[in-house]
Amino acid sequence: MADLLQYFTGQQDAMVELLQALVSYETFTASKPDVDKLGAVMEQHFRDLGASSITRIPQDAVGDFLLAKWNEDAPGRPIMFLIHIDTVWPIGTLAQRPIRIEDGVFYGPGAIDMKGGITIVLSALRGLRELGEFPNRPIWVLMTTDEEVGSVHSEPIIKELAQQAGLVLVMEPATPEEAIKTSRKGVATFTIEVEGRPSHAGNAPEKGINAIVELAHQIITLNQMNDLKNGTSVSVTMVSGGTATNVIPAQATAKVDVRTLTVMAYEDITAKIMALEPVVPGAKITVTPGHARGPMERNARMIADFEQLRAIGARIGLPPVEEASSGGGSDGNFTAMMGVSTLDGLGPQGDGLHALHEHVVLSSLPRRSALIAAVLRDWVFDENAPS
Repeated sequence: MADLLQYFTGQQDAMVELLQALVSYETFTASKPDVDKLGAVMEQHFRDLGASSITRIPQDAVGDFLLAKWNEDAPGRPIMFLIHIDTVWPIGTLAQRPIRIEDGVFYGPGAIDMKGGITIVLSALRGLRELGEFPNRPIWVLMTTDEEVGSVHSEPIIKELAQQAGLVLVMEPATPEEAIKTSRKGVATFTIEVEGRPSHAGNAPEKGINAIVELAHQIITLNQMNDLKNGTSVSVTMVSGGTATNVIPAQATAKVDVRTLTVMAYEDITAKIMALEPVVPGAKITVTPGHARGPMERNARMIADFEQLRAIGARIGLPPVEEASSGGGSDGNFTAMMGVSTLDGLGPQGDGLHALHEHVVLSSLPRRSALIAAVLRDWVFDENAPS
């Protein structure tokens, strides 16, 4: 077998060129025409890499999705990549912050999140083909375009395809130390709406039902649900209410952000919030859950999958692959919550997600490409894997 690390180290310049080409397309989630331009480029990349089929999944509000497959008729469950081409950066950002390379670091909007990860996927697939070591197993790449707004449109297709996969590889960036992510907090949002009764604050305050006072009671209750030492946070992040300074407020609203490390905590806190009851006599409250991602839990399955990844990395001569956790969510939350083997943070080393100093450490591109290629070639599915 080829020395993958040596091969991909020799391909670093080509990877940098590919990354530069990808970042040169501005793909703000809300700008469908611009996102679709890169989508067309990605479709051509998949064709050039010999995909046996490419399915376009049209979207109205965001860029179209693509599903590319290799060896789709081969036996076994597929390994599926999750990539997204949208970024948080409005069109015109590139003119203000042009691509630059300094001391082996690539700076540019969208470079680390996640065009660096896309570079690795394309490079790994190309490398295996050039080396004659492309495995005879189904490999899928699902390219989405709305991850930066919570994957509202892509969640159903992600889940539908993940049910058929044996392993999901999420190409979100590694940590600044190049660790992969074996744990992500679950993310849930809620809207608390309170209905009271208006009245003149001077002439008849006793005839009103103060929605803001009721909301204050609920905020205290929510704050008491925090269990930070065990990774659960319940944060009231936005509050509004009232209509005038001399009117007892009849309406008040709060937005709540919830993060948990475990499925059990996620389900427990969700049940408690949905069961909130009014405190002020006559007040009414309505709790509406928003879009949510359950936790990517570091359970027995995750530990076993990480250990296999670490062993594969060691066999090809990589430094020990490390693991870390994240307070933010990704599409890997969906698939891990379903019980599907999921490895996340497989993109390049770097930092500055959604920040002005967003960058990729270029020397990590060959290492990650070699690791991904080795996973595609050498991964062994354990039919008795723990859940």
